[in-house]
Amino acid sequence: MTFGKYYFTWHRYFRWFCNRSISYASQLSAKQLPNIAASHQTPLYRPLRNVDMWLQENKVTNLRLASERLNGLILKSGETFSFWRLVGKPTKRKGFLDGMVLTNGTFTFGVGGGLCQLSNLIYWMTLHTPLTVSERWRHTHDVFPDANRTQPFGSGATVVYNYVDLQIKNDTPYDYQLIIMIGDSDLKGEWRCQQPCPFKYEIYESEHLISQEWWGGYMRHNIIRRRAFDHDNNEIDNDFITENHAIMMYEPMLEESAKR
Repeated sequence: MTFGKYYFTWHRYFRWFCNRSISYASQLSAKQLPNIAASHQTPLYRPLRNVDMWLQENKVTNLRLASERLNGLILKSGETFSFWRLVGKPTKRKGFLDGMVLTNGTFTFGVGGGLCQLSNLIYWMTLHTPLTVSERWRHTHDVFPDANRTQPFGSGATVVYNYVDLQIKNDTPYDYQLIIMIGDSDLKGEWRCQQPCPFKYEIYESEHLISQEWWGGYMRHNIIRRRAFDHDNNEIDNDFITENHAIMMYEPMLEESAKR
């Protein structure tokens, strides 16, 4: 472990266990809250070039293990959700397997690989609720072209144990509950609440730009924003969510050029 990683890892432990100003959620309940505030699902298996299927099978195992530690979590008013505080360190002793990991734009494998699919799902659902994202780290590389993309570029959340975390605070007066389900083909999730959500949300991107850099590659930029609507479909808010800058790992306009 490098000095920097060692420092940030232990700094995170200190914040988790010594910072009394943050109350972290830990209660799991099999009884589901009555109202669905947001839901989403993503495919467990993707046709990825030059990626062995065993890595995707192992990823599903890792997702199942992590989901067991999250499914049914009650996020009480005033509490904070921490992805890594709940999931814990992925180790082989706990049953986690080697899965695909993206490091500096290069695919490799590591124990617990593939859990970013779970953090991406939770982050995306959270943007469709009144919950507050208090910590989120963006991906540094844009790996896949937009074919079949159903969400805006840069709308995910990467995680690396334990210092690159996803944290969500419940600033509402009501309890929320996280539901995670793994089917035969999809990872599914819900945020549930004691009361019906008073708003519905639309996530969209603006100021999208692809720029060629001096070193010959391309960077992709955008801003993620969120519109809020009341039950009469009146727009009541339009908020800045985040800004993304990522190195593109594929040639832009490649598909368009192939069609000509």
